[in-house]
Amino acid sequence: MSDNWTRRERPERLEARVEFPDYDATRTFLEEAAEISSQEEIYPDISFGRTYVNLTLHSGEGVGIGAAEERYARHIDRLLAQTA
Repeated sequence: MSDNWTRRERPERLEARVEFPDYDATRTFLEEAAEISSQEEIYPDISFGRTYVNLTLHSGEGVGIGAAEERYARHIDRLLAQTA
């Protein structure tokens, strides 16, 4: 997992904020992140504006951040690396 993600406690979660140059890039990222969510069956909380996206991955079933959430974060990191 990259430095894009911050691990938080109480409740345990992973958070990332991603900045984009314009709305088109933000929209493209959101569409591709939605595909990853469908494939991985992980649905983060997402908030966004014209040039940014905030993602929050909560621990599954109260057992802490697990392999599934970390795998999702790595998929997002690869997506970001492709668009950089």
